[in-house]
Amino acid sequence: MHFGPNRHQGHALLQVPLQIGTLLLLSLPMGTNGSQIDLNRLALLASPTDRARKAAEELADCHAWVPLEEAEAVVVLGGDGFMLDALHQMLDDNRVLPAYGLNLGTVGFLMNRHRDCAGLLKRIAKSKPVSVCPLRMEAVDQHGNKHTSCAINEVSLLRETRQTAKIEVSVNGKVRIPELAGDGILLATPVGSTAYNLSAHGPILPLDSQVLALTPISPFRPRRWRGAILPDRSRVSFKIREPAKRPVAAVADQKEYRDVAEVHVEIARDMEMTLLFDPGHALDDRIVAEQFVV
Repeated sequence: MHFGPNRHQGHALLQVPLQIGTLLLLSLPMGTNGSQIDLNRLALLASPTDRARKAAEELADCHAWVPLEEAEAVVVLGGDGFMLDALHQMLDDNRVLPAYGLNLGTVGFLMNRHRDCAGLLKRIAKSKPVSVCPLRMEAVDQHGNKHTSCAINEVSLLRETRQTAKIEVSVNGKVRIPELAGDGILLATPVGSTAYNLSAHGPILPLDSQVLALTPISPFRPRRWRGAILPDRSRVSFKIREPAKRPVAAVADQKEYRDVAEVHVEIARDMEMTLLFDPGHALDDRIVAEQFVV
């Protein structure tokens, strides 16, 4: 896709979309504006949806964006899924920038309201930073291969076939559930507690609670166990019972590893990320509000 040339502050704007995984990067000349986050060093990432591409075309005329590798912060156009994609891409590149999202998706829990481009730079300058740490998952498959991935929302273990999954659950090296029988289990961060975790009837966690939600998915046994809230310094381990007969997949956000034998999960404090929100609409405010939705 090619947007074609435009004019901005006397420079020829050649808007070149660069594909980074599933990300659409608009590579534009550097501008001259500056503010708290050095607003002359902002990159623009857009989801490949029609709405996001149209918004990207409009924003291209409002500011001189820089390539992602030169940026100090990034504006993300899309929905929650695309924001997760963008954050994961930056984690993989080992260069995580503050991210200000504009919602052009469905829910937009991690995003700010999309408005016209007027005032966007002021909104970013006044935004409230929220720091979040992802989970680090280490999975070992049935062949002994090790896989490492990060999850911003949750790590989930899911049965692959009609056979019920049987999973041993340990916390800090101590077995807490010798055998959980059901569709699976997940460990969610406060950021992810309103996503899959909430759908599985897990608790909503305040952003500053320093806890994780351990939530079973359609449990059959033990019948009365509905999960646990754990300190976020915990290391949670899962061991698959009868893995050949009852195969289980481990999923870190959208990244899936099939036929796992054991999985270990803990907070990755060395990979802290910063999300930027408009005052009064920050993530912690939304998490509180979500608990009163009827």
